Formats: sequence, C-alpha cells, structure tokens
Amino acid sequence: MKANLGHLVFGIRTENIAFYRQLFATLGWINIYDDHGMLGVAGAGDISIWFGEAPHKTANDYDAPGLNHVALGAESIADVDALVGWLREHKVAALFETPRHRPEFARGPGQTYYQVMFESPDRILFEFVYTGPLPA
Repeated sequence: MKANLGHLVFGIRTENIAFYRQLFATLGWINIYDDHGMLGVAGAGDISIWFGEAPHKTANDYDAPGLNHVALGAESIADVDALVGWLREHKVAALFETPRHRPEFARGPGQTYYQVMFESPDRILFEFVYTGPLPA
C-alpha cells in the first residue's frame, strides 16, 4: 500500500480569503474552487489546499499539539527572496530571523536549505523553502 498527500483543509475567518487567494496566485497555484466562503487552490500534481470558514473562533496555536506549519517548496533562492518582497508589500512579517540559509537542514555538501517563515492572518504558519545546490 502507498499513500501520498492529497489535500489539506484549513479553517479561517472568511474575511481573509483574499489573502490566501493572492498568496497562492503569487506562488503559481491555480484556483480550483472559489465560491461561498471557500477557496481551493492546486499546486503541482494532485495536491490541493482548501480554505473555508472555521465554525469556531478559537485562534490557531502552532506551538500546541497538532500541525506546526506548512512548508511549500521553492524552485530557487530568488523565488524565496521574491516572496519576501511580496510579504513586505503586504505587511506580513518574516518570522524566526528568516529569510536565511539553514545548513543544518541541507542535504549535503554544496547544498542549502533557504527559507522564509511567516504566518497568515489566521495564524497559520507557512514556510517557503528552497532546497538544492548552493549558487556558484
């Protein structure tokens, strides 16, 4: 038996749907559903992420048991830096002293793990990360 990731669903405040729509459009994902307070976006392959109204108003705590963050893969260091610019434009703070290289997570010599971390208006913690060769 084999399984792969199919989709993730996040409960949000519906007034924040525009943030997710803009963020994922910036990242090259496409809208597959956008109606009645629900947004579905699709990335590579069959993976999708859905955002819809949370029935309870309790704030997300990514330091509590459960999902800590969602990491999205970047194709280059320049892509990470471009998203950092988008985040600044939209007044979204980069967290945990990012963007930065994390050599302890690199896959070997000559490789890097370059990330930015940020949280959405609903306190969903995201990471955008490039893993691959260090630039020459």
